[in-house]
Amino acid sequence: MKKTLLVLSDGTTYHGWSFGAEGETTGEVVFNTSMTGYQEVLTDPSYKGQMVAMTYPEIGNYGLNEEDFESSRIQVEGFIVRKRGRSRRTGERAAVSTTGCGRRAWSASRDRHPRAHDEAARSGSLIGIISTEDLDPASLVQKARRAPSIEGRDLVAEVTCKAAYKWEVGDWDLKAGYSKPAHAGRYKVAAYDCGIKYNILRRLTAVGCDVTVVPASTTAEEVLALNPDGVFLSNGPGDPAAVPYVAESVRALLGRKPIFGICLGNQILASRSAR
Repeated sequence: MKKTLLVLSDGTTYHGWSFGAEGETTGEVVFNTSMTGYQEVLTDPSYKGQMVAMTYPEIGNYGLNEEDFESSRIQVEGFIVRKRGRSRRTGERAAVSTTGCGRRAWSASRDRHPRAHDEAARSGSLIGIISTEDLDPASLVQKARRAPSIEGRDLVAEVTCKAAYKWEVGDWDLKAGYSKPAHAGRYKVAAYDCGIKYNILRRLTAVGCDVTVVPASTTAEEVLALNPDGVFLSNGPGDPAAVPYVAESVRALLGRKPIFGICLGNQILASRSAR
């Protein structure tokens, strides 16, 4: 493993060791308190644009498998852990990552850092950079401060699907693995992919929905042409104000189809621009 530096835009520096991919990456630094589910975290499109610090002390101890991904690829910009588990495969599939950092110190003291100069920090977050290439803290601080903020950035466009498709995978069974619907669903659902997680789609199918996933840029007229019984607005990354085109479609669908959303989808549904 190579030496790494994790540097926050307020100048705070953490020394560590790399595992997984090597290189240099920037993103908004957030933390996750889960004891399990690191594979799902790594592949969750909602974390696009962010580096995730896991507060549980050992990550990777049960490896990875092909059935617990939440999307088709790693989505986080970087991964920060205290201690990597013994599974080599976790490291092989990880993003640019660092181990040995004081992730508890960061998550506990994030509000005590002197960060008045940092615009992103005023909303409760800091931009960070992980590097195996540049080990000069002063240089990395400047790079972190020049890195783009998530605010106003359309990250949904980076994770949404390119074309509409049918979702045909249901629940998982210990003996049989993932199931396929035995018959057509009772309800037709058009699911806006703002960064949708696979397990949400599995659950919709498992409770009897016939699900068509559509790109976030899909217009209201195109959704209505599918004649769905309801419309689902998915989770996703970033700032809801950065995706006015989704809010515009929602506004045109209100009162015409039942609509429900979670996470980013619920924020869009509740926003003034969608009403």
